[in-house]
Amino acid sequence: MRHRPYAALVLSDCWDEASKLRASAAAWTTFCTVLAMCLALSAGESKASESWSEPVGGDPRRGAAEIRDVGCGACHRIPGIAGADGLVGPPLDFISRRIYLAGVLRNTPQNMMAWLQNPQKFVPGNAMPNMNLSEEQSRNITAYLYTVK
Repeated sequence: MRHRPYAALVLSDCWDEASKLRASAAAWTTFCTVLAMCLALSAGESKASESWSEPVGGDPRRGAAEIRDVGCGACHRIPGIAGADGLVGPPLDFISRRIYLAGVLRNTPQNMMAWLQNPQKFVPGNAMPNMNLSEEQSRNITAYLYTVK
């Protein structure tokens, strides 16, 4: 939804310009092109929002416990986890609303689980170590992280 106010301003400017030019063919074509781009942008944004709400199947309560047990808070600030105030990795607040994970993976539950299981596979040499998480642990941690708004 970040793009909609900007899109509305662009559309408004185009409409004003089209009116000034007495709705010439070129102005009308420009208006329609910008409208189509804004609609496409809104559709893509809607699909991104849908991916954030895909069911994960894990247990967020167990995920919170596993985050504490594994020690994720030593490197990350994680809302709702006592003592999770690390500054090495990025803060994980609003992680469910981000478009990408680690700047390279589309933010989906499946990609988050894959990242948690083997971050070095996706970004070799990054600071996040392989924590040897099981699929169940990564599913539960992902379930918790998707509750963080």
